Amino acid sequence: MRTTRALGALSLGLALAVGLTACGDDSGDSSAQVSATEHNAADVAFAGDMIQHHAQALAMVDLTMDRPLDPEVEALTEDIRAAQAPEIETLAGWLTDWDEQIPETIRDHVNAGHGAGDLSDSMEDVDHGDMPGMMSPEDVDALENASDTEFQEMWLEMMIEHHEGAIEMAKAEQEDGRYKPAVDLAGDIVDSQSQEVATMQDLLSS
Repeated sequence: MRTTRALGALSLGLALAVGLTACGDDSGDSSAQVSATEHNAADVAFAGDMIQHHAQALAMVDLTMDRPLDPEVEALTEDIRAAQAPEIETLAGWLTDWDEQIPETIRDHVNAGHGAGDLSDSMEDVDHGDMPGMMSPEDVDALENASDTEFQEMWLEMMIEHHEGAIEMAKAEQEDGRYKPAVDLAGDIVDSQSQEVATMQDLLSS
């Protein structure tokens, strides 16, 4: 009886050890699942969502035009535009290559007839789902109508939240994506936007 129990316990222990080893192999080296040519649903979601996310950031940058800004903040807006506009083109190119639909963005609606000053109205026409960090129409309306003395601080606070949402989305792509260029871009977004968040926090505290 003791021998049977001992053998049973030994068998169970070996099975658990094998199972834990297998689980460790599956999760320990995510780079083995990354491909230079293949993509998955996470890559498609990342590309489509980040296009819309970047587009809103660029629309928020557009709102800084003709506003009095500190030189450091003005330089930051130029950095955001220089980084995110080309990234939108890259993301759209991937979706085209994958025969996936390129989503409508707030900038499509602005360019179709609304001016930058009607940004909140344009947002009503675009479904952003529950993407983290996206500004609501009410948020943008408040930013559009802020006085010059209030605008810069409000813009920095909103852009910090927006960047933090993009970082969250990019980290999800790093975890779940398969297409190496997309995973690499996600890493670039995490690094660059984390640095910009730190810069904006410093500007707010100065």
